[in-house]
Order: sequence, then C-alpha cells, then structure tokens
Amino acid sequence: MTSDASQTIFPSVPLPLGAHFREDSVTFTVFSRHAERVWLMFFKEAQDAEPAAEYELAPESHRFGDLWHIRLPRPLPGRFYLYRMAGPRDQARGLFDPQQWLLDPYARAIAGSPRWGETLGLPPGQRPSQGALFPKCVLVEDDYDWGGDRPPRIPLAETIIYELHVRGYTVHPSSGVKRPGTYAGLIEKLPYIRKLGVTTIELLPVHEFDEMEYYRTGDPRQGLRNFWGYSTVAFFAPNGRYAAAGVTGGQVNEFRDLVRAAHAHGLEIILDVVFNHTAEGGEGGPVWSFKGIDNSIYYLLDGKGRYRNFSGCGNTFNCNHPVVQDFIVDCLRYWVTEMHVDGFRFDLASVLTRGTDGRPLENPPLIERISEDPVLRDCKLIAEAWDAAGLYQVGSFPGKRWSEWNGRFRDDVRRFWKGDPGTLPLLFNRVAGSPDLYLKAGGTPLKSVNYVASHDGFTLHDLTAYNHKHNEANCEQNRDGESHNHSFNFGVEGPTDDPAVLALRRQQQKNLIATVLTSLGVPMILAGDEFGRTQQGNNNAYCQDNELSWVDWTLAETNRDLLEFVRAAIRLRRQSPLLRFASFPRPYHKDSPVRVEWLGPSGDKADPGRDRACSCLLAWVSPPRKGPAAHCLVYNPTNAPVTFRLPPAPVGAWRIVLHSQQDDQPALQPDGALDTGPHSFVVLDCRAG
Repeated sequence: MTSDASQTIFPSVPLPLGAHFREDSVTFTVFSRHAERVWLMFFKEAQDAEPAAEYELAPESHRFGDLWHIRLPRPLPGRFYLYRMAGPRDQARGLFDPQQWLLDPYARAIAGSPRWGETLGLPPGQRPSQGALFPKCVLVEDDYDWGGDRPPRIPLAETIIYELHVRGYTVHPSSGVKRPGTYAGLIEKLPYIRKLGVTTIELLPVHEFDEMEYYRTGDPRQGLRNFWGYSTVAFFAPNGRYAAAGVTGGQVNEFRDLVRAAHAHGLEIILDVVFNHTAEGGEGGPVWSFKGIDNSIYYLLDGKGRYRNFSGCGNTFNCNHPVVQDFIVDCLRYWVTEMHVDGFRFDLASVLTRGTDGRPLENPPLIERISEDPVLRDCKLIAEAWDAAGLYQVGSFPGKRWSEWNGRFRDDVRRFWKGDPGTLPLLFNRVAGSPDLYLKAGGTPLKSVNYVASHDGFTLHDLTAYNHKHNEANCEQNRDGESHNHSFNFGVEGPTDDPAVLALRRQQQKNLIATVLTSLGVPMILAGDEFGRTQQGNNNAYCQDNELSWVDWTLAETNRDLLEFVRAAIRLRRQSPLLRFASFPRPYHKDSPVRVEWLGPSGDKADPGRDRACSCLLAWVSPPRKGPAAHCLVYNPTNAPVTFRLPPAPVGAWRIVLHSQQDDQPALQPDGALDTGPHSFVVLDCRAG
C-alpha cells in the first residue's frame, strides 16, 4: 500500500467537488476548512477491511483554499474509496479522528449493506467506524443512454401528486411484480399509476440512508427499521437497497431507468429531500461524513459547541452557510441534470430559512438561490413549511416560486367532514385555494398543495376508522405521532363487520378525497388511499417495515368501488378547467373570469352561524361554448338527509357527475331541489348544448 501522493503524474485542479472521470485520469476533491491532513483510500472490493492503496494529500501541493484535491491516472487501485482526516478535535472547529473513515459528501453511489435490513453481524448498539462493514463510496462512470428522454414539464395547474414509498409500494406479495421493493418493481406499476390519472409521483426519500440505525443505537426500537428514510447518509446517492441491480453502482442507472420510464408514461418524478438534518444525529451520534470532515461548518452549533436541534433528529444542517448552500444547490442540480428528476419536496423546509445562529431570516439566501438558480427554473419546488422547533410558515414561507404543503387545508377539511362546529368559513377558504393564506402576498391557489392524508399521519381509511392513534408497535409507548387527528370512527374503533358503519366510512373516504380533487390548488393523494389502505390506526409508521406500511394490492379488487370513484374524480378534475383554475376567483380577485358563491341548503347565501351543510357555485363569468360552464359542489357533513335548493344553472341544466353515496343515488328533482343523504358529497355541472 502506498501513501505517497507525489506518485501522481498529472497536475490537479480543485473543481468540481467529488470524484470525476477524465479520459485518462480521475479527479478527487473534498472540502474541509479545518482539516490539517487528508488521506484518500482505495478498496478493490466493497467488503474489504483494509485499503488496497492510500494517498496522503499534502497541503503544499494538494490544497487550494479549503479544497483538498488530487488527480490520479487510470487504472486506479480500486473502484471503491473513502477519506480520512486529521485536525483539531473540538466542537468549535472539528471532530477530527484520523482513524475514522469518511464518505465523500459528493459520492454518487454508496456500497453499504448488500441487502435491505441486514445487521452485517454487528451486535445491537454497535456501529462501524472503519473496516469491512463501513460503507464505501463507489466510482461510477456516466455512460447512461437516456434515449432522447424529455421531461413532461406538466404545468402546476394541471398537476396531481401521488405520494409513494419505493419499497412499500411493491414489496407486498400481492403486488405481482418481478422485483418487489425496488425501482425496477415500481417501473412495473407505472401503467397502473398512469391509468389512475395522476400526473406526478412524489417519492419518499431515496437518498442513501441507514434503515438499521435503530438497531445500531441499541434503543428499544432495535428490532425496527427506519422505513421512511428521513435520515440521509449521502445526498447524491440513490439508495442501493432499493435497486434490484445491487449496491455497487447499478443503483444509479436503475433509478435512471425509473425516471426515463415514468417520463415515457407522461409522468413526472419529484423527490422528497431532507436537507434539514443528516443521519449523524447529535451528541454521540454516528460519524459517516460531515461530522468528521468539518463539523462546525455543516451543522448549527450553539455557543458551547452543542448541536442545535430544530429538526427533532439531533442535529440541524447549517443550510445558510455559503459552503452548505453550495453543497445543497450542487446536489439539486445533479438530480435534475444527471438524473432528470422534475422537482423536489423539501422536508421540514422551515429549517432552510434559519440563519447560522438558528434564527429565521427574513430573506433566506438559500431559498432565493434555489428559486433563482437557472438550472432549477423548470423544477417544481414544494416546501413542508414548518419545522420541529415550532416555526410554522404555511402561508408565509419565503420564495414566490415555492408551493407549500397546506397543513391548514388538511386539518380544516378533516374537521369540516368530521362535523366540528364553526368550520364552514374554513371550508370556504380551503376550497377556493386558501386566499386567506396566499392572496395577501400576491400568491395564487397554486401555492397550496392540498391533501388530507400523507405518509405522516393516518391513511385516508384510518381517518374514518379510528378516533385515536395506535402506535404501540413503534416501541415509544404510544407517545409518538400526532394526537389531534380530527378523525372519526363512526361509532366503532377499528375493524368492524357492521355494514352500516362500513358504508358510512366508505362515503367519508370519498368525501375527503373528492374535496381534495375538486378544490383550487394542487391536489396530492397518498398511494393506496385510492383503494382503502390501512395502517391499523398507526399514524406514525416511520419504523414499520411490514404489512402496516406495505401496499396490499388485494384491496384494489376488494374496494374496487372506491378505486373507480377516485379515478372518476381525477378524470373530472382533468376535464374541467374550472377545477384547475390557477387564480383566485371573484370576489377574492375582482377581475377574475371565475366566480365563487357559497349557499346554504335553502339557496340563500350561506350563514356560518346557522348552516352546517352548504353548496358552492363555481362558475365562469361568461360561460364558454364547450366544457362545463359551472360546477355546483354540495357538501352534507351532517347525520341527516338534507334537501338543497340549487342555484339556477348558468346554462342548460344541472346534472350529477360525481357523488359519494354508497347506496342510493342523490335525487335531483325537476324543481331544482337535490336530496342528499347523510355524510355525502355531490358534484354537478352544467354546459351549453
């Protein structure tokens, strides 16, 4: 094994960061401001316990500013590599340990455990810091043939998001795919997703993460896995255990196969990205990369060198430090240019607005950089506009290009259909695109990503079957997860054989999802909700790699009526420009070509102090010759039948185009009255001719 970097025969340049192939050589560059010595190690195999070669990067010849770099001729001593660094060992400057092996933050693939869920022989509570079991960076040559791939670039107004988990979507035996739980398995399900009618697949985190992190900490969850993956180890690298092609580089092209296949089906791929924290945790947490490279640059620390924890996960990424800004923007650019993804949803995005002292910034530079970056101009940008330390920015998240997960929509629509008093005015705002949140800042309904269920919380089915969370399987004594779910079980907690209760639950599921799909804004539905997937009352299944989280595809047949209803609601939205209108209607915007009017059952203006049921007239000011001239959306959240006096149809006559009632068709009388059953939702339209 050599340790003499002077053996290199090529002069080196410091950019770009990471490992990059040239015709006859490979360049390596890593950032570290406080390191005093840096070594680059090569391994012939991913499981090697010792490097085959090691090069020390001398500061006088291999350091340019804060960048350590080297250029080596081909062939290299191995295709797997890592770093070691030495320097000060204190919280203010670094946690350097020359024996600690380190991943390259810019590595494009990581060779870790070869199969999902393996312990690799480590006893509970032990983590590798070096040796055969420490993951290795993989050198990956960019030789992929995209075959003329073009992104669909679906306008935001026409977007319908479908949130899914790569492994959970196909790992259940009922999925019927050849390679379950993988990117390749998801490719096999793309025809189904296309037929459902959604436009955009939002993937839960696919960046390299350690699903065995609870096992390695030895806490009460050691028998559970980090299923969701909100604990990133390497931001440029697609998760290798999601790839049928293995973990030694094949995962990169298999992910590209997924994106290319999705685009061929007219579907977009957007990624859930986790830049608010990393898998290295807080005090005593593991060291994979950033802690050992430059702890004080990459993380927010207080005056005593302790980790600030705005993420709830032990550490907070120092997002608005210039170096970390560059890293995040470089990463986003890579996924767009080299992996062809179509956008990003930013987990706990309010962390990205915090300055280096942890306080929220009025004009966060990272948010502006992402918004204005020329490479990212066509990307969808979606913020989860809150963090774990109480910063809640729904309606006020900075950045004009950004849409937001509208947690207010989720809660207000749930409460309305649950029957909570005083929720009628809340419904008015949510269905109209949330003008109370977005109009004042010059926004549009497209700022609002509307949903009632996501990976985080009850599924759609469980919102109608449980009044309380049941998270005991998470080994946190049912303390985790949200306690205020605004759910309603219709008199029975959990499973039941009572046909009346089951019918009401099914109607309520239809009511909730149809409200999402007929409101102004950008709708999002959770994969499996379209046919009643359940988590048995667990509203925080982050660690449940089992049938609680896996999509059971037998439900697509068992609950076919719900699936067909969701398809019909999506089809209705895609066929109606009114339901996809991208600006606020009158009276919120006085010059809008669309108007909205809220009416009580009597046909008069709705009275929030009196009415619980209501109807919404959404109409063109000047009716078009083709397509719907108006919709009347009729909401009955009560326990009793309600007869509605409908407003006059602007043209032609009203006709029922969608309804949630399980048994009897809602009756439309010749005199314009509509008889609705309890807990029901009806959509009508009218059109010329």
